Amino acid sequence: MGGLDRSVKMTTMALLVLVAGVASCDQAADSGPTDNFRVGEAQAAGDARWSYQDWPTGPYQVVEDWPKPLPDDRHSHDGWTWGSMGGVYAESPDRIWVAMRGELPLPTGADPWTAYGATNLVGNATGNTDGLGATCNPTQNRRGWERRFEHSIIVFDGDGNMVDEWPFADELFSQLPCGRGPHQIKMSPYDPEKHVWIIDDQLHVIYKFTYDGELVLTHGTLGERGRDGARLFARPTDIAWLPDGTYFISDGYDGKRVAKFDADDNFLMDWGQAPEDPQNPGPNEFNTPHSIAISADRRVYVLDRGHSRMQVFDEDGNFLDMWPLTSPNWGNRGTLMTTHLITVDGDIWIGDAATNRILKFDLEGNHLYSWGAPGIQAGRLSCSHSMTTDQGGNLFVADCFAGRVQKFEPIPGFDPSKVVGQLLREYPID
Repeated sequence: MGGLDRSVKMTTMALLVLVAGVASCDQAADSGPTDNFRVGEAQAAGDARWSYQDWPTGPYQVVEDWPKPLPDDRHSHDGWTWGSMGGVYAESPDRIWVAMRGELPLPTGADPWTAYGATNLVGNATGNTDGLGATCNPTQNRRGWERRFEHSIIVFDGDGNMVDEWPFADELFSQLPCGRGPHQIKMSPYDPEKHVWIIDDQLHVIYKFTYDGELVLTHGTLGERGRDGARLFARPTDIAWLPDGTYFISDGYDGKRVAKFDADDNFLMDWGQAPEDPQNPGPNEFNTPHSIAISADRRVYVLDRGHSRMQVFDEDGNFLDMWPLTSPNWGNRGTLMTTHLITVDGDIWIGDAATNRILKFDLEGNHLYSWGAPGIQAGRLSCSHSMTTDQGGNLFVADCFAGRVQKFEPIPGFDPSKVVGQLLREYPID
């Protein structure tokens, strides 16, 4: 994507880090060359000067200018750019679904399609209404412009070309004064009909669509917050499935629970609560269950973001284990874990918006590996809010603060243990 010159980018990056309150990454990740394709060539040739730890993208090279600019077929994009990216899901190497919280206006003089985090409008890409925060609360600082709900749900092929879009979905996210757009988009890996699920945290609803976009189910009540089976949610965040079609919704920023449904979408049960002692949270107590994933042995892993830990349950909500999301070499750095997935190898990969790293753990909570560095240069990270892999080994990351989705390809000759593996899924590629 185009952008400002390097000095302005670096200044913006530093300010973004301060605004977000995040720590800088490991010193090793900031060393190394500025051309990751050259690094890939050097590694493939056996050049010992560079290792995965020396390079901000680890065992990957970023595919620059992915995705390609959106077409001007329905409206002009002159003066507009990508908005905050809530979710990304790779159905296949040529069907990557992206959930975007509306398009954002570019400042005068900015290059077309500059990522919002790289503009001189220092701050995070946002889908919030001007003057309202993430919970529809009034804010003091008015930015003087508004995002527009266009291209909220879009699909790209492997080369980054838009191959599908759902214009009819835009109006769903713009309802009520504080609609801000989709928080997550997913498909059940066990559903041959390939229903598309979209979670709108700010309006407290979970939508289920057919593959071609017919809305067939809504969990929650639009704009109403609460905890009442499937009728009321409080800023839901994510969804995960068992092979028999049973599924779990993390609810969420305010709900402090996990809700369980059968394959016919009937509410079965929920569990979890806010901590009785916020300074000493115990099992089954949540502060923002933000991401949920299920292992091959049917254990439910809930990323308890506000407590910087993982909690593990059986499929009936019985507590099994929990562990802090830390690494011995992080020192006192804070964490802001936003997304996780479990691979067929039995590994857990987590995106951390505080350190701007992608982290690998085993299913027992042992930290194994990490890579990443903060910034808005191609390949660096600024809030990995959602991530997914395709069947070709490519990794896609929705970088919500920067306002972009990035595609990472494994470097030739990579160490397979350093690369995010395949998602658990059953249905074949069409």
